[in-house]
Amino acid sequence: MDTDLQSTSAFSISDVERDTGLAKETLRVWERRYDFPQPRRDAFGERSYPAEQVQKLRMVKRLLDLGFRPGKIMQHSTAQLQQLANAGSTPPAPAPQLEHYLALCRSHQMAELGDALRQALAVLGLKAFTIDVIAPLTGMVGEAWACGELAVYEEHLYSETLQTVMRHAIFSLPQASSPSMRSPRIVLSTLPQERHGLGLLMAEALCAAAGAHCMSLGVETPLTDIVAAARAQRADIVALSFSSASKQRQTRDSLQQLHASLPPSMELWAGGRSPVLTRQPPPFLHVLDLRQVDESIADWRRRHQALALQTH
Repeated sequence: MDTDLQSTSAFSISDVERDTGLAKETLRVWERRYDFPQPRRDAFGERSYPAEQVQKLRMVKRLLDLGFRPGKIMQHSTAQLQQLANAGSTPPAPAPQLEHYLALCRSHQMAELGDALRQALAVLGLKAFTIDVIAPLTGMVGEAWACGELAVYEEHLYSETLQTVMRHAIFSLPQASSPSMRSPRIVLSTLPQERHGLGLLMAEALCAAAGAHCMSLGVETPLTDIVAAARAQRADIVALSFSSASKQRQTRDSLQQLHASLPPSMELWAGGRSPVLTRQPPPFLHVLDLRQVDESIADWRRRHQALALQTH
């Protein structure tokens, strides 16, 4: 095809489905979850895909067939995807145990999945279990759904099973606390329009395992209720979880409003996949990932102890 013509061509979603073998629903899911593809709209409001995006989607499909997962490659350029394909690269294989858990999920063996997760939890402890098992497994489940390999209800079954296991583990933690080293009081939630709660649950598990006093408000809590709960509970920290589906402008505005409404001494922490957390996050926001929870709480304790010494 002539390059000038190719650069100005536009494809309908049906054209892209036929060309790449990617289902329409998969394209729509990727658009929401990964911010790619980014179709334009034609005069009738229908999706219209530029040729360069279709070319990248062809490469994405080729790498998916090689075993890559969409979340690992979607942000690469077409040239980078081509290099991966030309090298015949294969992605690092998930641990066999994670594949086993995913297979149980696919075959709807939820009781068996729950038993297997509880066994892993007993061996690893809550911290390692959350970081090394639940975080990557949840990512695998999400990508299987994004690829159309799991239905929405199957993802929900996984979520319910996981919540049962994790909630029991959190409630079973000992509440011992050193009187000489105060633990932070943390209110956890997601903002309105943020329905994804597994990241919040993982954060709560790690905070609780680090000895913090946690109060989870669940998902989609109005800002006024987050502020009211934080004040009533005399929280030291408000911790929020974000998914990649969060809207950047809305997220920034909500964070600014929440920060302005909380007492100056109350810290605002956040984690997750929102671009707001990686692209110039607000200066008042402490951004962290799951592996940093333990050290962040230890650092809070050190700062609190130093401040207490200064006031005496």
